[in-house]
Amino acid sequence: QLVFTYFHFAAYEDLTKAMIKNKSICLAYETVEKPDRSLPLLVPMSEVAGRMAIQEGAKYLEKPLKGRGILLGGVPGVRPAKVMIMGGGVVGTNAAKMAAGMGADVTIMDVNLQRLRYLDDVMPANVNTFMSNEYNIREMLHRVDLIVGAVLIPGGKAPHLITRDMLKEMRPGTVLVDVAVDQGGCIETCKPTTHQDPTYIIDDVVHYCVANMPGAVPYTSTLALTNATLPYAIQLAEKGWVKACQDNRELALGLNIIKGDVVYDAVAEAFDLEHVPFEKYLGNVWDKI
Repeated sequence: QLVFTYFHFAAYEDLTKAMIKNKSICLAYETVEKPDRSLPLLVPMSEVAGRMAIQEGAKYLEKPLKGRGILLGGVPGVRPAKVMIMGGGVVGTNAAKMAAGMGADVTIMDVNLQRLRYLDDVMPANVNTFMSNEYNIREMLHRVDLIVGAVLIPGGKAPHLITRDMLKEMRPGTVLVDVAVDQGGCIETCKPTTHQDPTYIIDDVVHYCVANMPGAVPYTSTLALTNATLPYAIQLAEKGWVKACQDNRELALGLNIIKGDVVYDAVAEAFDLEHVPFEKYLGNVWDKI
């Protein structure tokens, strides 16, 4: 059978092994990829999650919820909160838009200087850009109120940019929102939580690590996702998965596991499994698509 959905295999070894065992064809939304390297089926949920990260972060900065007791946008005569966003992709860009719109003092960090130049051009004046490295991250920690983890390694596990020892450098009541939790999290102390019990506290730092943030706004999320997935679903239904993937390179790159074989290299690497090229099932697909 074909299963066409979000998997995030690299962060979930048990799920990976289960899908290998049941011999399903696993076509992952998150690795369907356009020629420009964009991820069309990840974008809608990344847009939702990036915007929600600020919405939730602002709420958990409130004192009754163990935050610092600071209003994100401040008021006349009182400085706004400082927001640090790690990652300048879709999640980070949408988070920055929301935080800037609420009046916060925002810093976006990324390793791609070209991306930082673009963001510097398009973002409002209260959004600054900063090269991402361990030194610069540590330099920011003692002064920020809200940190958003928005790092993506397509199909792979997110790197830990904030380690356990860094929590001591943060002020009590600082809020961490790790949007990358679906891919293992970019904060070492991150562990998946639920909408029913979304936060926990370590070293007086509030962690919000809900693994399916868009699930809190199902109306918006469903419409946004359907707009993106429907054209691909129609191709799969009309042609079958083999022909659809042979005809459309974007869909072929979404293949992660086929009949027990791991065909996506980042997933194989994450768990030291054998990587089988998907050409075994599709033929010389690169000449066809």
